[in-house]
Amino acid sequence: MDSEAKRATVGEKAPDFQANAFVSGGFKKIKLSDYLGKWVILCFYPGDFTFV
Repeated sequence: MDSEAKRATVGEKAPDFQANAFVSGGFKKIKLSDYLGKWVILCFYPGDFTFV
């Protein structure tokens, strides 16, 4: 990934990114582009699953 941060803009296509996700009982790496053409809801919770 490049060193410049990508910015999401209202009304524009979301920038592609890769992240760890909890899927079917385990973690796996996913990319937003894996879901191209499908409806996607993104939720970000800073510190979630840290058990603090």
